[in-house]
Amino acid sequence: MSKMINRFVCSECGYESSKWLGRCPGCSTWNSLIEETVNQPKNHPLQPITHPIPLQEITQDELHRMPTGNSELDRVLGGGIVPGSLILLGGDPGIGKSTLLLQVASDLARSGQKVVYLSGEESMKQLRLRSLRLGIEEDGVYLLNEQNIDQLEASLKDLKPAVVIVDSIQTVYTPRISSIPGSVAQLRECTAHILEYAKRTETTFFLVGHVTKEGALAGPRVLEHIVDVVIYFEGDKNVSFRLLRGVKNRYGSTDEIGLMEMSGQGLVEVNDPSYVFLSPGQNVSSGTAISSSFEGSRPLLIEVQSLVASAGPGYARRMASGIDQNRLSLIIAILEKRRGYPLATHDVYLKVTGGLFLKDPSVDLAIAAAIVSSYREKPIAADTVFIGELSLSGQIRPVPFLEQRLKEIDRMGFRKVILPESSVRRVYPGSRLELIQVRTIDDLVERMTEG
Repeated sequence: MSKMINRFVCSECGYESSKWLGRCPGCSTWNSLIEETVNQPKNHPLQPITHPIPLQEITQDELHRMPTGNSELDRVLGGGIVPGSLILLGGDPGIGKSTLLLQVASDLARSGQKVVYLSGEESMKQLRLRSLRLGIEEDGVYLLNEQNIDQLEASLKDLKPAVVIVDSIQTVYTPRISSIPGSVAQLRECTAHILEYAKRTETTFFLVGHVTKEGALAGPRVLEHIVDVVIYFEGDKNVSFRLLRGVKNRYGSTDEIGLMEMSGQGLVEVNDPSYVFLSPGQNVSSGTAISSSFEGSRPLLIEVQSLVASAGPGYARRMASGIDQNRLSLIIAILEKRRGYPLATHDVYLKVTGGLFLKDPSVDLAIAAAIVSSYREKPIAADTVFIGELSLSGQIRPVPFLEQRLKEIDRMGFRKVILPESSVRRVYPGSRLELIQVRTIDDLVERMTEG
């Protein structure tokens, strides 16, 4: 026996209510509660009772990770796949999510694992055509075209795969919910059902998620709270490079990024990302500076470009791509206050090449140098790198991981590094770099004038 239950679910945050409300108590959004009808069983079967287990009884042998075969994806995941985890992969349409996961399935099958690819958007023949183009012929990859999530456990019972790929979570449904696939209630119920099965059987699930026009994952935010790992697959379809960025990771850091290149044979790992974020050739124009940003566990050389132009009537414009716009306004205010540059009457545009979004404060010095260079119409020497955090008083503060940064700068062929004065005592021996010490923003401008 079952009964029909009507409830109202917020399309923004997933808040549930037994009656309609004009304003959601969870996210304060107006007219966001949608009525859903749930077919709920009247009598629930008794479940076996579980008992608490002491922490010490869980041995280290049970705590292991499974490599995906893709070193860049493993880096973002924190070292590999944790059995029983839910990994949500989001990205724009056509960015390469299905291609990446099909290649991961091939690498896992090559290592002896069984992988099931559940496709709700493409037919099996379409997936077969993609596998032929990518050269995937492994025996351990199985295809499943079943959108009813309640049939999932029965379909996987005999095979017992190590990894299941659901492409996409917006296409599967449960008959217990009367709404269409992709609705708020369907996303919640299907993801909760997958979570229960994954934790009980230690099966890893990759869930492909659609994104909205704003770039956020479609569906309620509660979907990101349910899963263990959230990864965004970013990039421009007109550019071959793709970025993997971890937004949430219960098993590792979220500071890591992975870089891959789309080719005719699929996605290829980029093991030396510093070459990607630097423009080829020498810097011949003003407003360009190089910095070393520490992303996760590796330093990257980043090119920062600035354009300072006279402002028209009204307020001067401030536009930033790759850093927080408030951070740009702060650095501009420091240059106005400490050096007297009349930037209030100038438009300032800033761009970080390669599509990265930088949070590392060590690039403050490069941003200030690029703005000064563009304002004075004087190019910066092409072999110079700027490292340092800028304080409100105009002081240049030291940065962590300086030795790793300098080794990467030396390897990339740069010869001059402008860095905080208090950091020089920690430079590694044998360096061929010329280290230029600066203590304040005044020292920086003087060094740029001398160069």
